[in-house]
Amino acid sequence: MGKIVRFEKSVADSILSSALHAYPNEAILLLRGKSAKEEIVINDILIPPLAIHGRGFSNFPRMMLPFDLTIMGVSHSHPSGVLHPSTTDLNHFYGRIMVITAYPFQSYDDIGAFNSHGERLLHEIIPDHQSTYEDKFAEL
Repeated sequence: MGKIVRFEKSVADSILSSALHAYPNEAILLLRGKSAKEEIVINDILIPPLAIHGRGFSNFPRMMLPFDLTIMGVSHSHPSGVLHPSTTDLNHFYGRIMVITAYPFQSYDDIGAFNSHGERLLHEIIPDHQSTYEDKFAEL
């Protein structure tokens, strides 16, 4: 069995909102989280530096990214409604997962997670983790 991808609710909502806002252009976001043996938890998004968005494409210069092991992958939208990675998508795969959001960007069913071979991964929406003072202190 493959990995399962778990999105915190606020992250999934932000992915859908970003795609809807960019429409009819593609949106692109970096996905931050943690990976364990059989799961990846996505708990934050980042806007990539110098990202470009157009009809049918979105990209960013990877050399502008700092070294960050918490970046699990990239999310981008497909205004065409196709919820599957293209060959170009797979050739530009970055990180552990690729997330595609397909038009109409209205529900969590419009989100798909994929591995580097283009195979669909199971995913689910989980409640947001409420950080505590101890969590923030542990990150330092």
